[in-house]
Amino acid sequence: MRLSDKLMLIYKTLRNRFGFLNWWPADTPFEVVVGTILTQNVAWTNVEKSIYNLKNANLLSLEGILNAPPSEVKRCIAPSGYYNVKYRRLISLLSFLRDELKGNIKNIKKYGLRLAREKLLSVNGVGRETADSILLYAVGLSTFVIDAYTKRSFYRIGILKTADIDYDEVQKIFLDNLKRDIRLYNDYHAQIVELGKNFCRKKPVCPDCPLTRICKKLGVH
Repeated sequence: MRLSDKLMLIYKTLRNRFGFLNWWPADTPFEVVVGTILTQNVAWTNVEKSIYNLKNANLLSLEGILNAPPSEVKRCIAPSGYYNVKYRRLISLLSFLRDELKGNIKNIKKYGLRLAREKLLSVNGVGRETADSILLYAVGLSTFVIDAYTKRSFYRIGILKTADIDYDEVQKIFLDNLKRDIRLYNDYHAQIVELGKNFCRKKPVCPDCPLTRICKKLGVH
């Protein structure tokens, strides 16, 4: 079976199990941007609490966060953990948004995908996963987000030769073997996250995993 067919078989199997997941859960592109920083190294449920706090304090805006006393913003984002580090990263990213993009993340489209990614990666605290999440979910550019769930799951089912493969190498597998479809990239990553949270954990729950029945087709025995 061709790699492209394997990837689509995996996606369709997960989609049949979990349904369309409509990820990223946010009301605005700006909220996505904030969420990409807050979700670093923490479960999304914690981020939801932080977003709620920012909204409740009327701070969930560019001017709101940049102009608010640091202690107030830190109090709001505390549920996401590492609030001192995340505050600094958030201020760096939002300052970039204000100074380089006139306050609108969608203005980064003018640079094209490659240069837009480079510009985001130059911002303190923005790594590849964060940059790609912003570009895909907030901006609507065709890139694929890779995370720890992706590496672990796709190593176990034989798509990756090692779980330690470089981020860009894993991303290239998806970009080279899936059609360029933002909606597909969006939902595929969400399906992988759902798989990782519920089944392909550090200690896997294989008997109930939706991929168990297709492992032979994928070459996993």
